[in-house]
Amino acid sequence: MMNREEYVQKLKAQLDEWNAEVKRWEAKAKSAEAEMKAGYDKQLENFRRQRDQSIEQLRKVQSASGEAWTEMMRGADESWARIREAFSKARSHFDQK
Repeated sequence: MMNREEYVQKLKAQLDEWNAEVKRWEAKAKSAEAEMKAGYDKQLENFRRQRDQSIEQLRKVQSASGEAWTEMMRGADESWARIREAFSKARSHFDQK
């Protein structure tokens, strides 16, 4: 099992990767036709909502003390699983068009 610092760094790296991808999607959404833009915007909003929840979990893991961080890690893992799913759905949507 990795320690807290390794775990936090892993989550931050994943978040940075997702944020870079979202910037590309936002550019694509800006140049899309109105009908497609609405779909892009919906996917982006869903991803952002999941990302914000995951960032909150990351903050909790970072601030948890001693043994409590392992319990926080479980909650963070669940949150990150949801964001991975939202990211995958958004990527599928953007790659289709």
